[in-house]
Amino acid sequence: MRTVTTASEWRVALAQAAAALPAGAGRVAPVGLVPTMGALHEGHRSLLARARAECGVVTASIFVNPLQFGDPEDIENYPRTLQADLGVCAEAGVDIVFAPPVAEMYPEWPAPVATTVSVTGVSERWEGASRPGHFDGVATVVAKLFSMAGPCRAYFGEKDFQQLAVVRRMAADLSLAVDIVGCETIREADGLALSSRNVRLSPAERRAAVVLSRALAAGQMAVADGIRSAAELSVVLRGVVATEPLVDLDYAVAVDAATLDEREELTDPATTRLLIAARVGPVRLIDNAPAVPARAGQLHHVPPHQIDQLERIG
Repeated sequence: MRTVTTASEWRVALAQAAAALPAGAGRVAPVGLVPTMGALHEGHRSLLARARAECGVVTASIFVNPLQFGDPEDIENYPRTLQADLGVCAEAGVDIVFAPPVAEMYPEWPAPVATTVSVTGVSERWEGASRPGHFDGVATVVAKLFSMAGPCRAYFGEKDFQQLAVVRRMAADLSLAVDIVGCETIREADGLALSSRNVRLSPAERRAAVVLSRALAAGQMAVADGIRSAAELSVVLRGVVATEPLVDLDYAVAVDAATLDEREELTDPATTRLLIAARVGPVRLIDNAPAVPARAGQLHHVPPHQIDQLERIG
């Protein structure tokens, strides 16, 4: 595995690796890219594994992007584990890691960045409203990564569902030569979505955080039972979260999966996404789920021992 720190090195390394591929090596795409901010966990491993299975050359970026943090304390506390992350990448069969310093991505930093990317509409609600400027930072850094990497297939987790929607819209609107792939959220055994922020939770907060996935599971069950009013569905989600005093809910809504517009009625549950966000202690957590699980019998990755409790709540 090769690690590079400049855009020019990355471009050359990717071009050389792609040119050296034997015929048929990239079954789906020559180059697969997994953009990350480090602190890699099993969710990232799953993205790397899928890229490895589908692409001839696999590259990962590791960059804590200051442009998407509005709170100085948040970026200061964000875990930085580069050596461990490189080990994860090597184990996953990554060919090239791009780990640039801030000066490589933003040469004038900390002066304001002169050119940024803003995706209106899909970025303005939910996390966009709670974290002003966040998605401009995301879109800007991802656009730069796509420009540096060139034509590729890029893998993002569905856990950050709004981010995925923003990136898809940005890539389509700018006619970028990138195929965006959304990958299923990876969860702990108790249902909590894997996140680099989970390590900042105390034991009590970690137990409390599971209420987010419990609420989504209850919402899925309510939809399966015939509820089509988004207001009634929100009551179900909020009612579950209210059982956990350590969790301060921001929003719990049903939205159109493509536009992220809030729905009043679930006329098409199959194209509806349930979004939830809350602060647990000092940590802001987000989660989401399809209103209708993709696989028959799938209850949002909730272990069987929790189903009775969810049925009582629903």
